[in-house]
Amino acid sequence: MKTFEEAELCFPELLNSSCRKIMRHHSVSMLIYIVLSSVSLLTVTLNLLVIISISHFRQLHSPTNLLLLSLSISDFLVGFLMLFQLTLIDGCWLLGDFMCILSNILGFIIPAASVGTMVLISVDRYVAICEPLQYPIKVTQKRVQVCVCLCWICSAFFNSLLLKNNLEQPGRYESCFGECVVVIIYIAGLADLFFSFIGPVTVIIVLYMRVFVVAVSQARAMRSHVAALPLKSSVTVTAKKSEMKAARALGVIIVVFLVCLCPYYCVAFTGQDSLLKASPAAFVTCLFYFNSCLNPMIYAFFYRWFRKAVKLIVSLKILQPGSCRTNML
Repeated sequence: MKTFEEAELCFPELLNSSCRKIMRHHSVSMLIYIVLSSVSLLTVTLNLLVIISISHFRQLHSPTNLLLLSLSISDFLVGFLMLFQLTLIDGCWLLGDFMCILSNILGFIIPAASVGTMVLISVDRYVAICEPLQYPIKVTQKRVQVCVCLCWICSAFFNSLLLKNNLEQPGRYESCFGECVVVIIYIAGLADLFFSFIGPVTVIIVLYMRVFVVAVSQARAMRSHVAALPLKSSVTVTAKKSEMKAARALGVIIVVFLVCLCPYYCVAFTGQDSLLKASPAAFVTCLFYFNSCLNPMIYAFFYRWFRKAVKLIVSLKILQPGSCRTNML
């Protein structure tokens, strides 16, 4: 029979070198487990629907939707990252040093790729609204594909350098068995703060402020234009409204993303090294993860094509021959 001291240890057999568990009431631990599991499952499922929708239906293979596809892939992976955190409910890491480093490096790469994709989305909307005549020339599928690939490659390369010491010697900074710790030197932390947060967020805000100003002026111009030439301008107005709607939807996605991202980075750089050990860190991390679940809900609210695609996927009609050519718009 275990003594009380042994019950508090992550590895009771390693009495002198094991980390201690976080002692929570059983009901609290179960609540955290249920919430994280539910959000993880919902995040994976909803983003998988987005990935299937954009990948399967040819009509959805637009530059803007390719950016949404990249964002959905990162959100999909975030859903799986949440499963790692289920092992930390009692404060003990039981998956070994390799999985510790893997989960941490993915935890750096995926958010950085999400931020990079948000910057690309802002650029896409900036060109579409502010330079509409140049949009088909400047923003092509091939260019977007290259930009998305570079975004992920740069994110992986930069964060691999950031965690270089941890990768070379996994577990070197752990003080006891059952701990999962990575350490980033001060200068590298500042570089990460600038390249993964301050710089991209500044670009996003500046571009969308410009988009907002131009969109308002264009909306006023369209109203006066329609009043003067109601028949001749119907096609132009419809196209403009479509671009405005896309800008509005993506603007909501970016605002929600920033609201969830900013607290996460603020707490991350105060030295909170473990996810569920401190209440502020736990809350903002869950908020950041929950953003990945919110994005598909925003698509469902704003995009008719996504609602239609979900119906076709759930009813298994996408398995029918020629379903990829279905009219989605």
